[in-house]
Amino acid sequence: MRPTRVLLALLFAMSTQIVNAETPIVIAHRGASGYLPEHTLAAKALAHGMGADYLEQDVVLTKDDQTIVLHDVHLDTVTNVAEVFPNRRRDDGRYYAIDFTAAEVKQLRATERFDAKTKEPVFPKRFPPRTSYFSIPTLAEELELIQGLNKSSGREAGIYTEIKAPAWHRAEGKDISKIVLAVLGRYGYRERSDTAYVQCFDVAETKRLRRELHCRLKLVQLLGANDWTEVGSDFDRRELTEAMSEIAAYADGIGPRMSDVVRGRRDNGDPLLTSLVEVAHQHGLVVHPYTLRADGMPDYTESFDELVKFFFVDAKVDGFFTDFPDLARRARDRTP
Repeated sequence: MRPTRVLLALLFAMSTQIVNAETPIVIAHRGASGYLPEHTLAAKALAHGMGADYLEQDVVLTKDDQTIVLHDVHLDTVTNVAEVFPNRRRDDGRYYAIDFTAAEVKQLRATERFDAKTKEPVFPKRFPPRTSYFSIPTLAEELELIQGLNKSSGREAGIYTEIKAPAWHRAEGKDISKIVLAVLGRYGYRERSDTAYVQCFDVAETKRLRRELHCRLKLVQLLGANDWTEVGSDFDRRELTEAMSEIAAYADGIGPRMSDVVRGRRDNGDPLLTSLVEVAHQHGLVVHPYTLRADGMPDYTESFDELVKFFFVDAKVDGFFTDFPDLARRARDRTP
């Protein structure tokens, strides 16, 4: 991205007012990952400057129980770990963050995501891989950055933390949820009223966060591929209602796939919606689908602005994850 564009985005964000509670939120997916390597502090700073309402942090643990911001438990698709520590891979050929201390992780250079086998970039038109210098931040470093930008810009962006692979971490002898909540608490994120969400794909762990670990932050149950019965282009209403009722007993919202909200478009041009958002709202749950990408749009639309409209206006979601927070915010703010 050109420096002038970055500067303009920062100035625009600082000159606008904070979005009110009724406005659907824009969640920067791994930061402004459409422009800079995911989960780097640079990507988070840019997302903040672009006016994202919340910034996402995926969190995994290191060997010495430090929380680092990384999408996977593996290091080998976003760093040069194979070059720096060639003999530290496991029998499956992968390099796991949990096998390295935080100090060792800091020796690595982070880069644009690439395929572990082919070494080719996953998104060829994004930031050139293996160029410039980026590193993997700790959760503490990222929270300090966000809080610092909140103060210096006068605009508060919230955090949206995902606890990654908790069952896998337990099998490795570590309780990631306790450690993550402790870090969040040290930085003042403790109550439901705080500008913070905690999300997880593991249903049992999300329940544990609320009921055993007494997490008072807003909790979101992430949804992957589900086994709800499908009827035509929608879900079975009874099963969906039962599922949302169960989730509402321990969580504040859901994070579904885009395709579970919008299935396509009708012959008249309107989006083909499922009943997921409607039923979730009936149970008091917010809905934050993932992930809207300007360089990976579904085939039922060729316009990112239209895609935003489908979700914010037609489907009435409460927010969404996007790699392009500037485009999403612009589309949202000019949508009637």
